[in-house]
Amino acid sequence: MATIGNEGDVHEVVKERYGAAARAQLQVLDAPATASCCGPTGCCGEGAKAGTIGAVDPISRNLYDPSTPFDAALAASLGCGNPTALAELTPGEVVLDLGSGGGLDVLLSARRVAPDGHAYGLDMTDDMLALARRNQAEAGVTNATFLKGQIEQVPLPDASVDVVISNCVINLSPDKDAVLAESFRVLRPGGRFAVSDIVLLREIPDALRRVVSLWTGCISGSLLDRDYVAKLTAAGFTDAGVQVTRSYDRAELEELAGSLDPSQLPPGTSIDDAIATLDGAFASAFIRATKPRDGR
Repeated sequence: MATIGNEGDVHEVVKERYGAAARAQLQVLDAPATASCCGPTGCCGEGAKAGTIGAVDPISRNLYDPSTPFDAALAASLGCGNPTALAELTPGEVVLDLGSGGGLDVLLSARRVAPDGHAYGLDMTDDMLALARRNQAEAGVTNATFLKGQIEQVPLPDASVDVVISNCVINLSPDKDAVLAESFRVLRPGGRFAVSDIVLLREIPDALRRVVSLWTGCISGSLLDRDYVAKLTAAGFTDAGVQVTRSYDRAELEELAGSLDPSQLPPGTSIDDAIATLDGAFASAFIRATKPRDGR
């Protein structure tokens, strides 16, 4: 069974998966308009039929209005929500997207805070940063900056942003306390934490939490909803809350399980067993919190 060991292992596994997704999208962007998506990138399926990569599973698809601009960034989106629609961004604000991927939420945020605001995207994967910067250039968005780094160590000064957003990334971090502490640090007093993420509604066995494919698929690294609130509160936030935005039925879990390698499951556990265990155990959610205005 392929399992994850230390914090460095988690980062490398996540970088490998999302780097591969970015390279596949870049390959499509560089291909002639008549080229088929089907091939070694493994992008055939619903997304391929639409001329896109990604957004082919029930967690990531149908999150944005069909009229959403920035088609290339939308095609590379691997999120579980739409934080820009829920964060109530206003012109002039500074926004930070943790784990910005292909840049969709950064570009959408930049448009909402224009002309005087700015949007930062932070990602640790070189290929994703290359894709995001390409999408930014093609979209002509000038009030956005993509930074390389880990979300546990944000390369921005204290009290430098108004809103922290993220889209199905914090669950992938091996040190969520550090992520929340860094979010608190970079927010200005009165700043808002407004992220989409996967949360657990009940505990799942540790053996399933250690499966590599589940870590990179946004399930087994997730926090219990009540633990998310507790950790935000411990980091100094107030008004912390979790709002479920999307739950998943058994048919959707069976679809997700299609990419699972049975050899990665605990001994004696079948895919049907895993589905039964996960049925009703997790959901996409919007997580909100506020940094107190006294800054403490």
